[in-house]
Amino acid sequence: MNLHQKLEARAAEGRPIRIGMIGAGKFGSMFLAQVRHTPGIHLMALADLNVERARTNLEKTGWEAERFGASGMADALAGGTTYVTDDALGMIGFDGLDIVIEATGDPTVGIRHSLAAFDAGHNVITVNVEADVLAGPLLAARAQQAGLIYSLAYGDQPAIICEHVDWARACGFEVVCAGKGTRYHPTFHASTPDTVWPNFGITAEMAERGGMNPKMFNSFIDGTKSGIEMSAVCNATGLTPQPDGLSFPPTPVEQLANTCRPEADGGTLSHSGTTEVVSSLNRDNTPVVNHLQMGTYVVVAAGHDYVRHCLEEYKMLPDDSFDHMAFYRPTHMIGLELGISVASIGLRGEATGAPTGFRADVVATAKRDLTAGEMLDGEGGYCVWGKQMPAADSLARDCLPLGLAGNVRLVRDVPQGTQVKWSDVEIDSTDLAVRTRREMEVEFASPPAAAAAE
Repeated sequence: MNLHQKLEARAAEGRPIRIGMIGAGKFGSMFLAQVRHTPGIHLMALADLNVERARTNLEKTGWEAERFGASGMADALAGGTTYVTDDALGMIGFDGLDIVIEATGDPTVGIRHSLAAFDAGHNVITVNVEADVLAGPLLAARAQQAGLIYSLAYGDQPAIICEHVDWARACGFEVVCAGKGTRYHPTFHASTPDTVWPNFGITAEMAERGGMNPKMFNSFIDGTKSGIEMSAVCNATGLTPQPDGLSFPPTPVEQLANTCRPEADGGTLSHSGTTEVVSSLNRDNTPVVNHLQMGTYVVVAAGHDYVRHCLEEYKMLPDDSFDHMAFYRPTHMIGLELGISVASIGLRGEATGAPTGFRADVVATAKRDLTAGEMLDGEGGYCVWGKQMPAADSLARDCLPLGLAGNVRLVRDVPQGTQVKWSDVEIDSTDLAVRTRREMEVEFASPPAAAAAE
């Protein structure tokens, strides 16, 4: 409750938290709009392959030109200004940084940047949940071994959901389910960048005005981003995915505790202690009244008659049996809230969510019948979507991680709705991301769910 006071103190002492950010897209730009107002934080450098776009986005978010006119990292450090560059690895190599923010969205690049940051002695905040799900447990372990912090990005839903889970457990509750809302319909699994805006419920003009990338936003619609984000939550909190992944039940906020409880208790979940994403669309495509499309939630167990009576007396969004209660946040502010992660790490030495194990995976699943010789185009594209799966099952079935399903060639046909396997594609085993993923699998592998239950 005192982060702002501590930031003001750092500013007064003339020793702000010094950060470098990689990626000036939508998330990064939202952070740019706020960090210029935040005491005690100095954005020393902004790296983007498109330097002109980075400068344009600085201007769009209210930065005066003189504030990002540094000629290099040393100049930025000395003058309190920001250096704009296309050399991310060069920026990472500067020893004056405290934190590197990885906001590219490319899993392969994200792994490279994170490992380089650890080598340089920098903490990492990853906006790149794709990289986190591909190899986050190993990245977090490498950071810890180096005495550093690897953290999910506050403002993004996984970190906020991790906060919900931590809050609930710190209050003494058993967490039954945690997750978020989204706009989902089963037909959206076949969505492509050509169909994303009507599926998303906005016009192409609105998307262009907001600088929204159709391929990236399509991953929110086709189910991929939900699988990625809930897998990040599982790996960070100890919750475990349902055997068949997410089912996206249409649910208004008043019914969260009824829906997101185990089937044995009248809900939809396979078990207690899992994740689920609720849809803002009914299966007949009509809108759910009072939905949670942009929000996050946690459902907990009452655990005792006294607590059940409290749920009833104080109207705490209980289920119909008063055995469960929901707590929700109706929206999240994305990059506008990222300063919480910076402050938490820089002032308290605490991550805002980080992997502690490999419990959930996201696997490439065919959107249509795929033919040998085709090149897969990764997240949000025309070929595959990402399905959440228990990590042990993914390994046992040889499923290809969604994060490695970009720019790889199929060597055999894959029918619509089935998972792509490692053996179905040509893989460069020398690639850093592939090697890191394989190393993570060995270090964090657990037995298949069926075997573990015996």
